[in-house]
Amino acid sequence: MIEAFGLTSNPCKELPLAVDDLSFEARAGHVTALLGLPGAGKTTALRLMLELQQGRGIAYFRGRPLNRIPHPSREVGVLLGDVPGHPARTVRGHLRMLCAAAGVPVRRADEVLEVVGLVSLRDERLGTLSRGMDRRLGLAGALLSDPHTLVLDDPAGGLSTREAQWLHGMLRAHASQGGTVLLTTSDPKEAARNADRVVTLEQGRLVADQKAGEFARTRLRPRVAVRSPHATRLAALLTKEARTAQRSVEVVREGGNRLSVYGSTCADVGEAAFRHGILVHQLADETGDMGPGAGPTTVEEPETAAAPQAPAQPSSADADPEPETAPQPSAPAETPRSEDAELHSSAPAEVPRTDGETTAAADPPAKTSRSAETRTPDALSVLPPPISVRPAPSPLRPLRYEIRRAAGISTGFVTGAVVLVVSALTAVLLARVGHTPQARLLAAWPRELPLPPAALGAGLLGALAFGDEFRHPALAADRGTVPRRLGLLVAKLLVAAATALMLAFLTVGCDAEVLYLVYGRELAQVPADWISTSASWIGLVVGCAWAGVLAAGVFRSTTAGLAAVLAVPVLVVPLVQKALEGASVRAAAGFPLRLRQVFLLQWPFGGERYLSGVARVIAQPVGGALTLSLTALLCAYLLTTLRSRVR
Repeated sequence: MIEAFGLTSNPCKELPLAVDDLSFEARAGHVTALLGLPGAGKTTALRLMLELQQGRGIAYFRGRPLNRIPHPSREVGVLLGDVPGHPARTVRGHLRMLCAAAGVPVRRADEVLEVVGLVSLRDERLGTLSRGMDRRLGLAGALLSDPHTLVLDDPAGGLSTREAQWLHGMLRAHASQGGTVLLTTSDPKEAARNADRVVTLEQGRLVADQKAGEFARTRLRPRVAVRSPHATRLAALLTKEARTAQRSVEVVREGGNRLSVYGSTCADVGEAAFRHGILVHQLADETGDMGPGAGPTTVEEPETAAAPQAPAQPSSADADPEPETAPQPSAPAETPRSEDAELHSSAPAEVPRTDGETTAAADPPAKTSRSAETRTPDALSVLPPPISVRPAPSPLRPLRYEIRRAAGISTGFVTGAVVLVVSALTAVLLARVGHTPQARLLAAWPRELPLPPAALGAGLLGALAFGDEFRHPALAADRGTVPRRLGLLVAKLLVAAATALMLAFLTVGCDAEVLYLVYGRELAQVPADWISTSASWIGLVVGCAWAGVLAAGVFRSTTAGLAAVLAVPVLVVPLVQKALEGASVRAAAGFPLRLRQVFLLQWPFGGERYLSGVARVIAQPVGGALTLSLTALLCAYLLTTLRSRVR
């Protein structure tokens, strides 16, 4: 059950509040629809409930706010807009990555793929999915952790009729098992057909909170949709005849050549047009929304155009039909039908299940059976089996997630291959020119460049670790593993360090091998001081990777992360050199000896030597600048994390 109290968005300059003191509830075992025009505040209300947007008020999910739930993804399944995933990631890889983030078994990905009918597309890239398949994948991600509550923002928007029926069948199946379903829609007929309760919003305020049957009686009104090139003349004629016959008929101009006639029938309108020789392009029964904010934008076009059967105008019978929304490639086209006639019967078909009331409809037996068929979930509308989740100790779960995130796309592998090729070519050119120390030759680091290719590649991969999180926020709805969580930061630092170490060793090995093949053994020899050189090399590459991770996490951008990596040798190193070259009263000579005296006891395996080696690396200008930059970025990251938690 969801209980929302006083949801209010923060004011934005002189604009009205998107959500203003909104309170409602969505009960377990029911489908609740938030209905409103575009801009009514439906999406903002969901984001306030999920704590994804700053504002006032509170929302309880089964008696607890979201920030008090240890694993939010196991309580609330969320689908806001399109599936937030990297377009180059596969369907199965995306779900497996989310399994690692939520701490559920990896086999769960295959279970939900089978339920939503995406088994045959599990190796497809997210960027190639159609709208209908994207909705299926989004629902699979929402069901991944077997949540009690589903929160979906316009889940059927842009879907074909068949896909929308399947989706609502899945939501009905979830509610029938005791779950809570909250969705948004701008179509009153969709809300009346598929929801048990309809909460109507207008300009961010609550207008009505009704059961589906009551909503259908009070808000939906039958009408005749007419399209004619002589709409003005026909409107005046219908109004005059209704006044003469003392009938309650209302004619509304919808814009252009479109009329909506309330209180009449297709036969009466068609006969009136025929008697006066008025050409009619469209004549169809519809159901209109007569509630708050009703207007031309809320009118749903009929899927099929009914034409008047006028003998004098046979050629106009099929003229200018209203096109049906093109179905997705994955869903076969359906036989054309009148959605209005179905709605007029499908809304009453829902009512006995919610409040036991019915509304009048023409031809009850046939339409009731069709509505029941629409409401019944098809073969795919079977929810996956429940799962038993064992909480994994942090940071094991974020670490698994980060490994799957980094290995799920080819960006890291392509970047590594490019770094190896560029480094090998640079080493060959440096050896040909000469006058390059052996250590710089093996690292392919010309004096003219601020950083070697391996360090730049490690910094780029580190920046992508957080840059992809903000560009494709797959974890935005999961408050337990959002990018600001410190456990996820530790996981990203560990994976970035491992990737940087691998890239550093591969680069040196590849450069040495290429130099041996081209110039012989002389240029491939290992330097005498290889221990200190290796420590400096590893520290440089890992430091660049960490700088990219932290900067991208602070500035929420891959470009900013890479810029921070380049700023270390370009800006920070000159400042450190000036500080070290300045006049000083004290010197740090004899630091290793004093370090040994401070620790008194000898470290096992000569550990004090490695400690003093690290100190010497940090004492260098590049090492000091990198250490200073990492410290500043880490402090900034912790500060932004604490600020987001305090808010």
